[in-house]
Amino acid sequence: MKPTRRSTLALAVAAAAAPSVLRAQSAGEWRPTRPIRLVVPFAPSGSNDIVGRILAEPVGQILGQAFVVENRAGAGSVIGTEAVARAAPDGYTVLINSAHATVPAIVARVPYHAVNDFAGVAVAGFSPHVLVVNPNLPVRNAQELVALLKANPGRYNFASAGIGSGVHLAGELFRSTSDVQVEMVHYRGGGPAVAALMSGEAQFGTPTMASSIGQIRQGGVRALAVAAAQRSPALPDVPSAVEAGIPRFIFEEFFPILAPAGTPPNVLSALGAAFRTAIQQNAGKLSEMAGVAPRPGYETPEQVMTLVREGVDQYTAILRAAGVQPE
Repeated sequence: MKPTRRSTLALAVAAAAAPSVLRAQSAGEWRPTRPIRLVVPFAPSGSNDIVGRILAEPVGQILGQAFVVENRAGAGSVIGTEAVARAAPDGYTVLINSAHATVPAIVARVPYHAVNDFAGVAVAGFSPHVLVVNPNLPVRNAQELVALLKANPGRYNFASAGIGSGVHLAGELFRSTSDVQVEMVHYRGGGPAVAALMSGEAQFGTPTMASSIGQIRQGGVRALAVAAAQRSPALPDVPSAVEAGIPRFIFEEFFPILAPAGTPPNVLSALGAAFRTAIQQNAGKLSEMAGVAPRPGYETPEQVMTLVREGVDQYTAILRAAGVQPE
């Protein structure tokens, strides 16, 4: 067949475009072609759910595909986290779990490896826990709470967000550093735990700031101290642990975003860039709604997983010093 002027022009254009196509392919840029699951291994309205939903929409807009938040609660985050560890490493399933580094320290038989079975994507930020009580409890500060608990060993309920959760670990830290005996009640996430505090089913707890900041501001629970050396800008009227007279109660959570191990580097790069952009753009909302503050220094998968690894070591040391063994 004799080539026409049109076909010759088309071939010329294709030839000219070929180098750029090859450059794009060699750059390995990845873009999703279907919705991505963001697994939250806790019930709705907890800290991970709140932070995940703040970021899901802008990340989806950046990548051009919907980010669907999926709550898979149970076993202190183990059920949802295991589902991600076993998912295909193709970029279409990611995890946000602030309890990820605490679980190996407190759960005896974890069905996955917290470091080896995951790849780092980003870190949404850091946030201290808060010591809170039901408003009807007759205490106005942390020292009065400690005195009440010591005078009534085992009488009052502590609201945990589940075995292995950061709230559980923070509660164990408070219990050991304050030398009090309480009944540890495990709920299916931060939201249900705070709801139990508001209803009076539990009398005190150490929830994440993200899951309790709204109720603190509205008076549903009373905050006695922020588990940090300084006051939090998100709750400027609440004293720090040092000011409240419980200086050893320093505990903050971090929100790692992880993918299954074996996820290709170009996929991790695209996901990480999208999340970091969304985190930066929504820093004000993360602080206002969740008390979460982003930090620099987690731009690579290796940096994210180093933070997780160090967290596992740190939390294990805290619990063993408190005499707590895995359950």
